[in-house]
Amino acid sequence: MEKIIDLLKNTIENETLIKLSFGDLRRKSNPFKKAILRPVLLQGELCYQMEYHTQNKVTHKNFKKEQCLELCTELITDLFKQMNLFSVDADYQILASNPDKPRILKKTATKTMPGLSHNYEKQYIIPDHVPCDFLIRLGVMDESGQVIQKHYAKFRQINRFLEIVSDVLDYLPRKTKSLRIVDFGCGKAYLTFALYYYLKLQSEKAVEIIGLDLKEDVIDFCNRVAQDLKYDGLQFLKGDIAAYSEQGKADMVVTLHACDTATDYALMKAVGWDASVILSVPCCQHELFSQISNELHDPILKHGILNERFCSILTDGLRGLKLEELGYDVSMIEFTSLEHTAKNIMIRAVKTGKKSSSAGEEYTRLKEYWHVNPTIDQLI
Repeated sequence: MEKIIDLLKNTIENETLIKLSFGDLRRKSNPFKKAILRPVLLQGELCYQMEYHTQNKVTHKNFKKEQCLELCTELITDLFKQMNLFSVDADYQILASNPDKPRILKKTATKTMPGLSHNYEKQYIIPDHVPCDFLIRLGVMDESGQVIQKHYAKFRQINRFLEIVSDVLDYLPRKTKSLRIVDFGCGKAYLTFALYYYLKLQSEKAVEIIGLDLKEDVIDFCNRVAQDLKYDGLQFLKGDIAAYSEQGKADMVVTLHACDTATDYALMKAVGWDASVILSVPCCQHELFSQISNELHDPILKHGILNERFCSILTDGLRGLKLEELGYDVSMIEFTSLEHTAKNIMIRAVKTGKKSSSAGEEYTRLKEYWHVNPTIDQLI
């Protein structure tokens, strides 16, 4: 075992490891069929990612450099009888049916170290380590462009949002005048600023963006930041989604984490404006909680937590069908990882103009089956 440990230790400490694969199970009952270790860059730090293969899926877990030796030793001792190690210096095949008396076969190196930054580091629309004026003002970055560690989840959320926006750009009208965008319930407006930055400064599109929120101090702060950064065409207004009555059309409507029926009001205003794109992440879908009724499922729905979660799914399902009925192509996509928020489903709707009577019929049947009357139905 000492020979194996020395080889692993030298390879990991000298940072020459390219790939390390484990195979040949010691017992058929082992949870993993094989495992592969590779170097990765995480926020500029060299770490190692283990890829675990089970019968039906592949999972990944990241480890610090100092954790790898113990991890690999456990795998070759308890789970696997063979390792294939590829390093900058040489290739090694380690046969360890008896870990204390392994056979180590050395060959000429066949692989070269990959460019870790290119292959493993996430390529963001707004990159890390590059100063971005609005992120600095909002406290996500420092002056040098380094993302502040406690705000990295927000940084990833911003870039995930921009990836989604980039996917729907072709659905927005091609016009010489400004694209009009309304962001309902913008809050501190991280994503509203990001939308302006991406469309106006990076994509060089003419835009008019309005952020709407109920908190006057937040609106004042956001307007000051927009003015200081000379973000012309970006403004923030205090107001309620249901009462907002801006005339004219909006090309895109964004509503992220609007509570309960506020999402329905935002969706229907978007439809009324003939918006080409709707991006909505609903929150707190409580409306159907006291309405839903179905004797067959009462044994499940009697549990409050299950009732609440199912009502969220039913509410968003009905919203999606209503939008399809009114001429939108609808997708339900993951917005952010569940580790950051349970409210991670985005309704992405793009206007096709093809109204779906079948979606309307499905909507009616579903509503009658559960005995519910959602707000989105009342706003048509």
